[in-house]
Amino acid sequence: MSRKSRKVSSESLNISAAQKAYVRKHLLQKRKIKIYQFIILIGFLAFWEISTLIGIVDPFIFSSPSRVVKTIADMTTEGRLFYHIGITLYETLVSFALVNIIGLIVAMILWWNKNISDVVEPYLIVLNSLPKSALAPVFIVWLGANMKTIIVAAISVSLFGSILTLHADFKAVEEDKIKLIYTLGGKKKDVLLKVILPSNIPSLISLMKVNIGLCLVGVIIGEFLAAKAGLGYLIIYGSQVFRLDWVIMSIVILSIVATGLYKLLSYFEKRHTR
Repeated sequence: MSRKSRKVSSESLNISAAQKAYVRKHLLQKRKIKIYQFIILIGFLAFWEISTLIGIVDPFIFSSPSRVVKTIADMTTEGRLFYHIGITLYETLVSFALVNIIGLIVAMILWWNKNISDVVEPYLIVLNSLPKSALAPVFIVWLGANMKTIIVAAISVSLFGSILTLHADFKAVEEDKIKLIYTLGGKKKDVLLKVILPSNIPSLISLMKVNIGLCLVGVIIGEFLAAKAGLGYLIIYGSQVFRLDWVIMSIVILSIVATGLYKLLSYFEKRHTR
């Protein structure tokens, strides 16, 4: 082996060692963050439980981790808990799917026809700015106190923002890519299918991560007003009859559900990035 080859090989080994050290440091940092997060969670739960035991806070009003666990166990045994979780999850997933499908179709129409975009955009901005909780009673009058009202309320929370965001992302695609398609004899349909949509897949996935949380919020708002089942129903009913354990339990489960749905979408985002 020549001196030059040995030098290149030595540099490659040095770079590889540096890369391994960087990866080890990065993994160690991620592990530390997870440990700190776990310690904060355990510390909060311990402080909450101890505070109720020694009388710093009233367990009737603030509940406690042990009471929440007991409530979960009791309602699971009775078979009611998973029914309420299933209702909320079903309404969330249906509204989430409809928001993304309708939002994508409308955004494509607005990109395709600038005249429609110029006419409709101010109205979308106004509708997006409206407080959606104020619309829920109107939906009840129009549609009745049923699941349709809840799904429509959830859609209204995130639909208009999704359309505006997607439309802005479509317009932000590099002009050079679009000109290239036209130069090669492509049509507007080819620009949409080969440039606009593929370029915005990361933006669409990021928007979906936002929408899943907004749809869950919209579902809970709808269940506060028009539900006979679901976690939102448990929260509002529990507060009315002073079953605060139900309220806290539902909030905890909602946090877990929201985290799980977000993590699922993050997994698909990482798969697409790879």
